[in-house]
Amino acid sequence: MLGGAALLPRMVRADGHAPLKVAGIYTVPVEQQWVSRIHQAAETAQARGDIEYSFTENVANTDYPRVMREYAESGVDMIVGEVFGAEAEAREVAAEYPDTAFLMGSSFKEDAGLPNFAVFDNYIQDAAYLSGIIAGSMTESGNIGMVGGFPIPEVNRLMHAFMAGVREMSPEATFQVSFIGSWFDPPKAKETAFAMIENGADVMYAERFGVSDAAAERDVLAIGNVIDTQADYPDTVVASAIWHFEPTLDAAIAAVKAGEFTAADYGRFSFMDRGGSSLAPLGTFEGRVPQEALDLVAEREAAIRAGEFSVEINDDEPKSS
Repeated sequence: MLGGAALLPRMVRADGHAPLKVAGIYTVPVEQQWVSRIHQAAETAQARGDIEYSFTENVANTDYPRVMREYAESGVDMIVGEVFGAEAEAREVAAEYPDTAFLMGSSFKEDAGLPNFAVFDNYIQDAAYLSGIIAGSMTESGNIGMVGGFPIPEVNRLMHAFMAGVREMSPEATFQVSFIGSWFDPPKAKETAFAMIENGADVMYAERFGVSDAAAERDVLAIGNVIDTQADYPDTVVASAIWHFEPTLDAAIAAVKAGEFTAADYGRFSFMDRGGSSLAPLGTFEGRVPQEALDLVAEREAAIRAGEFSVEINDDEPKSS
């Protein structure tokens, strides 16, 4: 049996003094928005001396279990990655290696029967909502285009939060919603965005790479997601909802070092009041966003951070209106 003692799961432990050996397994390039945030957090932890970090990118879902086993066999303390397309198989592998901690992006919850497998997701609905307020103040047509990868909870909840923010400033706004069926296909995302712009959208929600390129070429605005791309699109990207993975990863590192890592949902560490998300600076759009919207953003952000305002988490698939 691989890994040994699979029938006797126990708490994952590691030397509290030596750097943890952490491996990242990613199905897309580390430049991709979502994965780039995990990768950046791991590199930051390595620079601090907390971990020794290695990674493999562009791993097909069908090959994911094999790569997990290879890292587990090599003796890493923790494996971080995303198993949205390999949920069942990844959990089976984790059961074979009870002494390895698995911190995995997942659409499902933790299982107490698999104590070394914790889940997370980018619950950045707070920042997405705030970015929607800005978008709602900038649209002239009231027609918003939204291009996503797949209609899974971690995408759906951000779109709904963004839409709720838009309606704060533009109650009658309509939305064009489409999913391209890929996490990394900029050309397809771009073509989908072009079609929405042709259909009247003057602000694009860029959940995927490629959307901001279309917006820039057609001289409409865009709102970014997960990372800040304004430097690449200074006349196009007004604001972005930023994901900070550091609180999630740092909490897991501390748990492993303390011998306390167990099945848990780390999604809460992505909330704004935990430092897991933020609204990017307006940068080139300073002075171009209506003050009314900025005042509402400031008011709601303060309330969110104080625990006095909650953005609804809606994981249902959003539809065009």
